[in-house]
Amino acid sequence: MRINRARLAESMDALGKIGETARGGLNRVALTDDDRRGRDLLVRWMKEAGLAVTVDQMGNIFGLRAGTEARPPVFMGSHADSVPSGGKYDGQLGVLCALETLRSLNDRQARTRHPVGMIVFTNEEGARFQPAMIASGVMAGKIPLEDAYNTRDRDGVRLVDELERIGYLGSEPCVPRPMRAYLELHIEQGPLLEEEGLPLGVVEGIVAIAWSRITLHGVQDHAGPTPMRLRHDALVAAADIVTGVRGIARRIAGDMVGTVGRLDLTPNIPNAIPGRVSLSVDFRDPQEANLDRALAMLDHVVHVAARQEGVRAELEHYWRGGGGRRRGRGHLARLRPSPHPLGRRPRRAVHGRHLSHRHDLRPLPRRPQPLRGGVHRARRHRARRQRAAARVRAPRGCRVGYSRALRRRISSS
Repeated sequence: MRINRARLAESMDALGKIGETARGGLNRVALTDDDRRGRDLLVRWMKEAGLAVTVDQMGNIFGLRAGTEARPPVFMGSHADSVPSGGKYDGQLGVLCALETLRSLNDRQARTRHPVGMIVFTNEEGARFQPAMIASGVMAGKIPLEDAYNTRDRDGVRLVDELERIGYLGSEPCVPRPMRAYLELHIEQGPLLEEEGLPLGVVEGIVAIAWSRITLHGVQDHAGPTPMRLRHDALVAAADIVTGVRGIARRIAGDMVGTVGRLDLTPNIPNAIPGRVSLSVDFRDPQEANLDRALAMLDHVVHVAARQEGVRAELEHYWRGGGGRRRGRGHLARLRPSPHPLGRRPRRAVHGRHLSHRHDLRPLPRRPQPLRGGVHRARRHRARRQRAAARVRAPRGCRVGYSRALRRRISSS
């Protein structure tokens, strides 16, 4: 089955205009007015495609195309929210390719035994409300609904209040639901597909992630009269911790990565010694044991940095996700031998966080596509439309093998 590539490109352009930045990127953070406008457009398109649209208690949007039999649905999807400096293909590629697949089924008046649908997940990025993947986490039974509702952004606004404000506090229970399979097309979170000249990857595992927050309390003083020997500078201690995080990742080596992506200073003015600094730490590795090592090493780094500068430190390891899951190997085995008209065979990969909770809903491989330069977040994030369209079509041999495997699973249900 071929899709309408021009229609997909038009949809990408139209949705990409909502929250578009001056330099061509995307700023459509979860539960903002732009997020609402993007959701409204998607819901309109879903209804025009004849889908039955519902919204659950976490604002997840479901669109379902009826099957000929009362069987569990096959779902596709992703997220439509972005980070403040995101790219236009992050998340919305999977959402719009799912929609285009359903539109193309309609074009051919195709009938399926199982219902086929799409999902748009809420706040997957976690840029505004932490943790990331909070809505799929509630749906998978990993995060209590009330805890998610009471999550606040940095301005103290509750998630549930913003869901209600933008009109997406749905009535459908946000709980695990019958699902025969779930498939997600997503950009690759890295440069490997491009480096190897491959157009397609198949995820066989989910990286484990640990988030920590650190608050350092020093002594706020004037920059001029305070001697260096009497300073208790919270930012100096924070700088040591930032360097220490990189050192931890290099010491563990392998696939371990460590990032300090957020730093908040008080009073944050040029002529005052910072009296308070808070920072985030993000460690990722396919192996849970390596995360345990990294967090123990971080405890030591924070203790030493605080003692040397004479400041007080608060450290909280507040979220763990992923977990090195290895699923979907049967699907991967069917994909690998297939001839691939777009290049060489699909690459095996352990992917970033986004699929973590979705694996608990229904295991099915995610299929990442490459980015130029491996850029995932910034405005330089680009993907070629012909490649995106090719992935919705799916390579012929890959598609046949996958369809046969899926039919066998469906017929046994």
